[in-house]
Amino acid sequence: LLQPYSCSTRYHPFYFILTGIPGFEAYHIWISIPFCCLYTISITGNTTILAVIRTEPSLLQPMYLFLSMLALTDLGLTLSTLPTVMQLLWFNNQKISFEGCFAQFFFLHSFSIMESSVLLAMSFDRYVAICRPLHYAAILTNSVVGRMGLAILCRCVLAVLPSLFLLKRLPFCRSHLLSHSYCLHQDMIRLVCADTRVNNWYAFAVVLLIIVMDPLLIVLSYTLILKSILGTASRTERLRALNNCLSHMLAVLVLYVPMVGVSMTHRFAKHAPPLVHVIMANIYLLAPPVMNPIIYSVKTKQIRQGIFHLLFQRKMY
Repeated sequence: LLQPYSCSTRYHPFYFILTGIPGFEAYHIWISIPFCCLYTISITGNTTILAVIRTEPSLLQPMYLFLSMLALTDLGLTLSTLPTVMQLLWFNNQKISFEGCFAQFFFLHSFSIMESSVLLAMSFDRYVAICRPLHYAAILTNSVVGRMGLAILCRCVLAVLPSLFLLKRLPFCRSHLLSHSYCLHQDMIRLVCADTRVNNWYAFAVVLLIIVMDPLLIVLSYTLILKSILGTASRTERLRALNNCLSHMLAVLVLYVPMVGVSMTHRFAKHAPPLVHVIMANIYLLAPPVMNPIIYSVKTKQIRQGIFHLLFQRKMY
């Protein structure tokens, strides 16, 4: 049994308690059906895109290498939340160990930042392809893309690790009941009974330098792209260039619209029913991994052809 909570001692709970869908606990087994479908779509869609890019030599280009990074990120984001969400909905197992919660916290936030970072890299790829087409092959070689991928990985790890260590050093001597079915920084820090000003300032810096800066740089890249298209291209070339960017623009909207929605809900709807916060958080974490493979499969001709080729080859064998 857990000992009574005391703020005078450094207390770490043996486990945290996760929350499912508030008010619908009796229907968790039925709610698990759409969740299971969404996770299946995400895993199947992203692994298919990875398989297509790996097996099609013509797709070993910077644009599709960045797309494979996005698919890997979406796959990681999906697998970060799947175990706790499904064990809660299927078996009503609400407990997660102290170490397990921090591990999920690390991977969940790392892949979230990675998603934003990869979309920023993809916007740079589109800028070079449209505004500097003659220098595209020289600027974005496969080795440069590989170094960009390594930089994205280091950026995410270095952004999340300090917040993890800053949080882990603090005592958790309040209720260990979390408000989601996975471990989020903003949820866990509510349970701390110590001064969290350092944590809050670091979280603010991360939000400012990554979550705010990335979309601003993406908007800047598309502003330059539009300026270039409207200034030099014919109507047909404009439509072709915009169509090449459409998939990426939709992926950006799928990530940042729910992100803004979650932020606005936390900021201006603190007293809203818990169900609202849970729904918004689930949309934010599930929408990109589910929608991105659908968007790129439908809107990108080369990926669509690669999927048909992959399926045809399997039928032949």
